[in-house]
Amino acid sequence: MRGSCKHVKRAGSMAEKTEELALDRSQAKKAVQALQAFLKSKSTRDSLFLDETQQISLLFTLWKIPRQAQTIRIPLPHGQRPDTDEVCLFTRDEPNMTSDQTQRFYKKLLEERGVKSISEIIPYKVLRTEYKPYEAKRRLLGNFDLFLSDDRIRRLLPSHLGKHFYERKKEPLCVNLQSKQLARDIQRVIQGSSMKVTNKGCCCMARIGHSGMTADEVTDNIEAAVKTVVSKLRTKGPVIKLIHLKSQTSVALPIYTSDLSHLNVLEEAQEQAQAARKKQVAAKKKVKKEQKEKTTEKTKKTDAPSEKKTEKKKKKKEKEEKAEAAEKEKEEAKEEEEDIPQLVPIETPSKKPKLEKPSKKKPLEKAPEPTAQKKGTKGQNKPTKKPGKTASQKLKRKVLKSK
Repeated sequence: MRGSCKHVKRAGSMAEKTEELALDRSQAKKAVQALQAFLKSKSTRDSLFLDETQQISLLFTLWKIPRQAQTIRIPLPHGQRPDTDEVCLFTRDEPNMTSDQTQRFYKKLLEERGVKSISEIIPYKVLRTEYKPYEAKRRLLGNFDLFLSDDRIRRLLPSHLGKHFYERKKEPLCVNLQSKQLARDIQRVIQGSSMKVTNKGCCCMARIGHSGMTADEVTDNIEAAVKTVVSKLRTKGPVIKLIHLKSQTSVALPIYTSDLSHLNVLEEAQEQAQAARKKQVAAKKKVKKEQKEKTTEKTKKTDAPSEKKTEKKKKKKEKEEKAEAAEKEKEEAKEEEEDIPQLVPIETPSKKPKLEKPSKKKPLEKAPEPTAQKKGTKGQNKPTKKPGKTASQKLKRKVLKSK
C-alpha cells in the first residue's frame, strides 16, 4: 500500500509540473523556422545540400541548482540522428573465442535481429590491446559519432577509454544485447537523446534534432523532450525557468519563459517543506519518548522483584561482613593478650627496726694507708722525678775533671 501511495504521489507531482509548464507550440515552430533559415543562409553557395551535421539542441535553465547529478533518457518520436552517422559497439569477450570470432558472432546476431545502424563492432580485448596508445584513442573518438556498449562491460570501459570521451560527451550508452527486442532497444537508444543534469550549475542541454529535419518534426521532438525533462527532474515545485533553441553556431532563441510568480510559489514550497520536516521531527521525538517510557515501565516491573532480592542479598552480606569483622577483632585482642606478659608486683620482706644502743668510747684508730694507684695513673700531690743523667754526660764530666 505504501509503495502504491508513493507511486500515486509521484505521478501527481509529475502531472502538476507538466500542467504548470505550458509550452506554446506556435512560438516553438517559429523559432525552429528562424533557426533553419539562419543555417541555410550561412551555408556556402558551392554546397548543394544543407549540412546535416548541424545539431539542434534545447538549452534548459533551472530555477535552482539540483542537489544530485542525474542523467535523463529522452525518447523522441522522430530520429534526431541522420543515417550517415557512424555508430560503434563495444562487446564483451565471449569464452573460448578469439577477437575475430567474437566480432563475427555479434555481426551475425545483429543481422538476425534486424539491426543495420551499427557500422563497427570492437570486442573488449581489442580495445585493451590495439587502442591502448593515446593517438589510437583520439582516432577512435574522431571516427565515430556515437558509441554503444554491452551493459555487462560498461564498468570496465572508463579506465580504457580515457577522459576525452567524457569531455566531448561521447561516452558509450548501455545496451542489453540479450534482450528479445534488440532492434527496438538499439533504435531507441540511437535515435533518442539524453541530458546530463549536474549539481554544479543550473543549465543543461539536450540534443533533439538536426538541420535536415522538417519544422514539424523538430517541434514534436521539442514537446516530447520538455515533457520528459519536467517529469523526471528530481526537484520539487516549479523547475524550469527558461528554454532556448540553438544550434552549434547560432544564437539561443527563447521559446519559453516562466513568470516571476513562480518565485512566490518556490518560497511557499520551501516553507511548506520546512514545516513538514519540523512536523516529522516532532512526531519522531514523540514516538521516541513514548517508546522510552514504555521500556522504562517494563524494566521497572521486571526489576522490582529482582531489586528486592538484591536488597536481601545486600543485607545478608552486610551481616556476614559485620560478624566477620567482630570475629577478627576478638582474635586480634586474644593475640595481643598472649603476646604481652602481665607484670606482677613482688612483695619484699619487711625488716625489723634496730634498737639504738648507747655508744661506747673507742680508741682512735690509725688512718689507713692510701692504696696503690693503678698503673699509668699518677697522684695529684706526688712530686715528679727528674730524669737521670745519661752515661755520655758522665764521661764528659770525668774528662773535664782530669784536665
